[in-house]
Amino acid sequence: MIKKILVSQPKPASEKSPYYDIAKKYGVEMVFRPFIKVEGLTAKEFRQQRVNISDYTAIVFTSRHAIDNFFNLAKEMRVTIPEDLKYFCVTETIALYIQKYVQYRKRKVFFGTTGKIADLVPLMAKHKTEKYLVPLSSASNDDISQLLTEKKLQHKECVMYRTVSNDFTEEEIKHFDYDMLVFFSPTGVKALKQNFPSYEQGDTKIAAFGPATSKTVTDEGWRLDLQAPSEKHPSMASALKDYLKKQKK
Repeated sequence: MIKKILVSQPKPASEKSPYYDIAKKYGVEMVFRPFIKVEGLTAKEFRQQRVNISDYTAIVFTSRHAIDNFFNLAKEMRVTIPEDLKYFCVTETIALYIQKYVQYRKRKVFFGTTGKIADLVPLMAKHKTEKYLVPLSSASNDDISQLLTEKKLQHKECVMYRTVSNDFTEEEIKHFDYDMLVFFSPTGVKALKQNFPSYEQGDTKIAAFGPATSKTVTDEGWRLDLQAPSEKHPSMASALKDYLKKQKK
C-alpha cells in the first residue's frame, strides 16, 4: 500500500496543485524534494567557449533558467545589454519573465504558443538578418542547432548553466523511506544512484515522466512501475491519480 510518495520536484507554489488533491483524496503523504538543481557557469568558464554576447542581435530563451543565467553572466562580465536587443521565447510565460531584468517591449519580445522550439523557428525565420544566440544547459542536444541551420539562420549555441545533483544530507539519507519515487528527468534518476550507491528498490514503486527518464530508470537496473505521459494521461499527476485509484480497489 502506497502511503508516502517522494516527488522529485520543488514544492508547488499554489495550494491548487493537483498533487495536494491527490494526497487528500487517497490519504497519502506527498514529500517534494528536488533531486537536481541548476547551477550557472562562472564568467571564467563561459569565456572558454569564446562567445562574445555583444556580437548577437537576438537571444533565444527556452526556459527561465536560461534568462536568469544570461543576465547574471552579462552582469558579471559587465556586458551592456543594448536597448534594441530582441528576445525570442518558446512560451509567453517565459517571455514575461524577462521583465525581471529589462523593460518589456512587445516590439522586441517574440514568443511561441506550444513551448516547442520547432514552433518558434518559423517566427525567427521572419527575422532572417538577426544573429541569434541560444543559451542552453550543458545537457542539451543538437536539435535546436539543426532546426536553425535548416532555416539558414545565423546562430550560435552556448552553455550558460548545468544541472547537477542536489545532494542529500546525512539526516535525509537516514530517513529515506518512501513507498514511491517520482522522477521527471534522467539527471534526477542518476542523482538517486549518486546519493545512494547501494540503493535497492525492493517493494518501492518508481514512476517516471518522459521516455528518456523511463529508460534511465531501467538502465540503472530498477523496475519501472508507472510511466507518463500517455494518450490517456498527459501529466504525471493524472497518471498517479489513476494508479492510486486502482490500488485502492
